[in-house]
Amino acid sequence: MASTQMKSIAALLLFLNFCMYAIILGIGGWAMNHAIDHGFIIGPGLRLPAHFSPIYFPMGNAATGFFVTFALLASVFGAASAISGLNHIRSWSAESLGAASSAAVFAWTLTILAMGFACKEIALDFRNARLVTMEAFFIILSATQLVYIMAIHGGVSTR
Repeated sequence: MASTQMKSIAALLLFLNFCMYAIILGIGGWAMNHAIDHGFIIGPGLRLPAHFSPIYFPMGNAATGFFVTFALLASVFGAASAISGLNHIRSWSAESLGAASSAAVFAWTLTILAMGFACKEIALDFRNARLVTMEAFFIILSATQLVYIMAIHGGVSTR
Protein backbone atom coordinates (compact mmCIF):
# COMPACT_ATOMS: atom_id res chain seq x y z
CA MET A 1 0.00 0.00 0.00
CA ALA A 2 2.70 2.50 0.98
CA SER A 3 4.76 1.56 -2.05
CA THR A 4 1.80 2.27 -4.33
CA GLN A 5 1.26 5.67 -2.72
CA MET A 6 4.94 6.55 -3.05
CA LYS A 7 4.87 5.49 -6.69
CA SER A 8 1.90 7.80 -7.32
CA ILE A 9 3.62 10.68 -5.54
CA ALA A 10 6.85 10.07 -7.44
CA ALA A 11 5.00 9.93 -10.77
CA LEU A 12 3.18 13.20 -10.03
CA LEU A 13 6.40 14.93 -9.00
CA LEU A 14 8.21 13.53 -12.03
CA PHE A 15 5.55 14.96 -14.36
CA LEU A 16 5.53 18.31 -12.52
CA ASN A 17 9.32 18.60 -12.60
CA PHE A 18 9.49 17.68 -16.28
CA CYS A 19 6.92 20.35 -17.16
CA MET A 20 8.74 23.02 -15.14
CA TYR A 21 12.11 22.08 -16.66
CA ALA A 22 10.55 22.27 -20.15
CA ILE A 23 9.11 25.73 -19.43
CA ILE A 24 12.48 26.91 -18.13
CA LEU A 25 14.12 25.56 -21.29
CA GLY A 26 11.74 27.66 -23.37
CA ILE A 27 12.28 30.85 -21.39
CA GLY A 28 16.03 30.26 -21.10
CA GLY A 29 16.26 29.60 -24.83
CA TRP A 30 14.48 32.90 -25.47
CA ALA A 31 16.88 34.73 -23.13
CA MET A 32 19.94 33.17 -24.78
CA ASN A 33 18.62 33.98 -28.26
CA HIS A 34 17.84 37.56 -27.19
CA ALA A 35 21.34 37.96 -25.75
CA ILE A 36 22.95 36.65 -28.94
CA ASP A 37 20.80 38.86 -31.18
CA HIS A 38 21.02 42.05 -29.09
CA GLY A 39 24.31 41.57 -27.26
CA PHE A 40 27.45 43.64 -27.38
CA ILE A 41 28.81 43.93 -30.93
CA ILE A 42 32.30 45.24 -31.64
CA GLY A 43 33.20 46.48 -35.08
CA PRO A 44 36.55 45.91 -36.76
CA GLY A 45 39.39 47.94 -35.27
CA LEU A 46 37.52 48.71 -32.03
CA ARG A 47 38.77 47.62 -28.62
CA LEU A 48 36.83 45.88 -25.87
CA PRO A 49 35.61 48.09 -23.02
CA ALA A 50 37.45 47.84 -19.71
CA HIS A 51 34.72 45.90 -17.89
CA PHE A 52 33.52 43.70 -20.76
CA SER A 53 31.92 40.38 -19.81
CA PRO A 54 31.65 37.57 -22.35
CA ILE A 55 28.41 36.56 -20.65
CA TYR A 56 26.64 39.84 -21.32
CA PHE A 57 22.84 39.86 -21.36
CA PRO A 58 21.01 43.03 -22.42
CA MET A 59 18.26 42.34 -19.89
CA GLY A 60 18.56 41.78 -16.17
CA ASN A 61 21.67 42.47 -14.12
CA ALA A 62 25.25 41.23 -13.72
CA ALA A 63 24.14 37.75 -12.58
CA THR A 64 21.75 37.18 -15.49
CA GLY A 65 24.30 35.65 -17.85
CA PHE A 66 25.46 33.11 -15.30
CA PHE A 67 21.90 32.38 -14.20
CA VAL A 68 20.60 31.76 -17.73
CA THR A 69 23.61 29.62 -18.66
CA PHE A 70 23.31 27.37 -15.61
CA ALA A 71 19.51 27.38 -15.88
CA LEU A 72 19.75 25.92 -19.38
CA LEU A 73 22.24 23.28 -18.24
CA ALA A 74 20.15 22.33 -15.20
CA SER A 75 16.96 22.21 -17.28
CA VAL A 76 18.42 19.97 -19.95
CA PHE A 77 19.79 17.61 -17.33
CA GLY A 78 16.56 17.78 -15.30
CA ALA A 79 14.40 16.94 -18.31
CA ALA A 80 16.72 14.06 -19.21
CA SER A 81 16.61 12.75 -15.64
CA ALA A 82 12.81 12.90 -15.75
CA ILE A 83 12.83 10.81 -18.90
CA SER A 84 15.12 8.25 -17.25
CA GLY A 85 12.96 8.41 -14.12
CA LEU A 86 9.99 7.38 -16.23
CA ASN A 87 11.62 3.99 -16.76
CA HIS A 88 11.96 3.59 -13.00
CA ILE A 89 8.33 4.55 -12.43
CA ARG A 90 7.25 1.92 -14.96
CA SER A 91 9.28 -0.91 -13.41
CA TRP A 92 9.42 0.39 -9.80
CA SER A 93 12.15 -2.03 -8.79
CA ALA A 94 15.46 -1.87 -6.97
CA GLU A 95 17.29 -2.61 -10.24
CA SER A 96 16.13 0.63 -11.87
CA LEU A 97 16.49 2.75 -8.73
CA GLY A 98 20.22 3.39 -9.14
CA ALA A 99 20.00 4.99 -12.56
CA ALA A 100 16.93 7.05 -11.70
CA SER A 101 18.26 8.28 -8.37
CA SER A 102 21.74 9.18 -9.63
CA ALA A 103 20.28 11.16 -12.54
CA ALA A 104 17.82 12.85 -10.19
CA VAL A 105 20.54 13.75 -7.68
CA PHE A 106 22.76 15.25 -10.39
CA ALA A 107 19.79 17.21 -11.76
CA TRP A 108 19.00 18.42 -8.24
CA THR A 109 22.58 19.62 -7.64
CA LEU A 110 22.56 21.56 -10.92
CA THR A 111 19.15 22.95 -9.96
CA ILE A 112 20.55 24.11 -6.61
CA LEU A 113 23.47 25.75 -8.42
CA ALA A 114 21.11 27.59 -10.78
CA MET A 115 18.94 28.54 -7.80
CA GLY A 116 22.01 30.08 -6.17
CA PHE A 117 22.51 32.30 -9.21
CA ALA A 118 18.77 33.07 -9.11
CA CYS A 119 19.12 34.22 -5.51
CA LYS A 120 22.07 36.42 -6.50
CA GLU A 121 20.02 37.87 -9.35
CA ILE A 122 17.16 38.58 -6.95
CA ALA A 123 19.56 40.31 -4.56
CA LEU A 124 20.92 42.53 -7.34
CA ASP A 125 17.40 43.51 -8.45
CA PHE A 126 16.40 44.91 -11.89
CA ARG A 127 15.18 42.01 -14.03
CA ASN A 128 12.25 41.36 -16.33
CA ALA A 129 9.17 39.19 -15.76
CA ARG A 130 10.51 36.19 -17.69
CA LEU A 131 13.60 36.05 -15.52
CA VAL A 132 11.43 36.33 -12.40
CA THR A 133 9.43 33.33 -13.67
CA MET A 134 12.62 31.30 -14.15
CA GLU A 135 13.81 32.25 -10.67
CA ALA A 136 10.52 31.20 -9.11
CA PHE A 137 10.54 27.90 -10.97
CA PHE A 138 14.05 27.10 -9.77
CA ILE A 139 13.11 27.84 -6.18
CA ILE A 140 10.12 25.51 -6.51
CA LEU A 141 12.15 22.87 -8.40
CA SER A 142 14.83 22.77 -5.72
CA ALA A 143 12.18 21.54 -3.29
CA THR A 144 10.12 19.30 -5.59
CA GLN A 145 13.19 17.57 -7.03
CA LEU A 146 14.40 16.78 -3.50
CA VAL A 147 10.97 15.41 -2.53
CA TYR A 148 11.00 13.31 -5.71
CA ILE A 149 14.39 11.86 -4.75
CA MET A 150 13.07 11.00 -1.29
CA ALA A 151 9.91 9.47 -2.79
CA ILE A 152 11.76 7.11 -5.12
CA HIS A 153 14.10 6.04 -2.34
CA GLY A 154 11.31 5.54 0.17
CA GLY A 155 9.00 3.58 -2.09
CA VAL A 156 11.14 0.75 -3.44
CA SER A 157 11.71 -2.27 -1.29
CA THR A 158 15.11 -3.94 -1.62
CA ARG A 159 13.79 -7.47 -1.17
